[in-house]
Amino acid sequence: MITVVGTGTGAPVGLSEVGKASLVVGGRRHLDAVEVPEDAERIVLGPLAPALDTIAAYVAEERPVVVLASGDPGFFGIVRALAERFGPERLDVRPGVSSVAAAFARAGLPWDDAVVVSAHGRDPRTAVNVCRAHPKVAVLTGPGAGPAEVGAALRGERRVLVVASALGSAGESVERVTPEEAAGRDWGSAISVVLCLDEERALGPVRTVAGLGERPAGWALPEAEFAYRDSMITKFEVRALALARLGPRPGDLVWDVGAGSGSVAVECARLGAAVVAVERDADGVERVRANATAHGVGVTVVHGEAPGALDGLGDDPDAVFVGGGGRELPAVVGACARRARRTVVVAMAALDRVPAARAALTDAGLVCDGVLLQSSRLAPLPGDVTRLAATNPVFLLWGVRPPAHSEGVCE
Repeated sequence: MITVVGTGTGAPVGLSEVGKASLVVGGRRHLDAVEVPEDAERIVLGPLAPALDTIAAYVAEERPVVVLASGDPGFFGIVRALAERFGPERLDVRPGVSSVAAAFARAGLPWDDAVVVSAHGRDPRTAVNVCRAHPKVAVLTGPGAGPAEVGAALRGERRVLVVASALGSAGESVERVTPEEAAGRDWGSAISVVLCLDEERALGPVRTVAGLGERPAGWALPEAEFAYRDSMITKFEVRALALARLGPRPGDLVWDVGAGSGSVAVECARLGAAVVAVERDADGVERVRANATAHGVGVTVVHGEAPGALDGLGDDPDAVFVGGGGRELPAVVGACARRARRTVVVAMAALDRVPAARAALTDAGLVCDGVLLQSSRLAPLPGDVTRLAATNPVFLLWGVRPPAHSEGVCE
């Protein structure tokens, strides 16, 4: 058996197994904190593959192995790699208290409604977008993705960062800072976890599903679910296909350009994405904010006119929805298409706008497709009968960024 022992916060569990081990594997601070038998081999964890090969040799000889890890090694920890290599039946896991649980305990907050995301050895943009979208997030940090980097990406956001360092050790530190304060400091290498909190929403309602909570029971909501002016809203039939092509998900950043009522922005946020809505009219800006509040989601609203307003948006989006029209539409679509990482969806009522919008997508290297949507809704007539009431036809184009090795655009 391979005994995996979680150390750090809480009472040590399973450390007596170290005295029986022929091989003890762990970080330097873990090894320094225990008495390793003189006749046992010690391996300081660095690259994982050589350590796993050595463990395999001891397992083949049926000699006892102990692996030391921080907190709960089954939570974004080494248990995954060990189970994949040796099978879960060979593991005897003795978990400690996870750094996430300890950090929330230090902050005095429940965490069954928290979203946990790892930036260790990963592109931090996913963690940052989760922090933008959700009111209570725990970020497991790593080199190049620590409090300074998270804080720098969240400048201007209404968030507080709780930086928990060296949890469970004599040098433990828990500090509350703004994103700007976090960005301006050198935090060293002892960071355990960073909590990102929207304090006004940090104590949310009781949930029956931990983490992200319950997903929407439906989408493409009726227009009556939003405040809007005149007919300036993306109809639910169009919104349904637009959402399918945008594919918003947790960790994504979505732009809604020419947001109007913000119906697309709100629906993307309900599906877990971080969302920026760009709207040129002041009353439209307030309407987007009101709709986001009414649906309990966070949407960052930028008052400005595209394409110029897009220059001030720092991170490139995963997906973009472009609504409305006007003479600037090709320039707006082109600017969005050049920055979108995955897809751009454009909704237009005017036939004359379609060729230029299509060209803007393909000129940016996206593979383009589209459809004309025409629908008729059931409408009552006197005498308890029903007719079909046609809605205005809408052109929906979408451009998808192809894999790096492929080429091709709309023919």
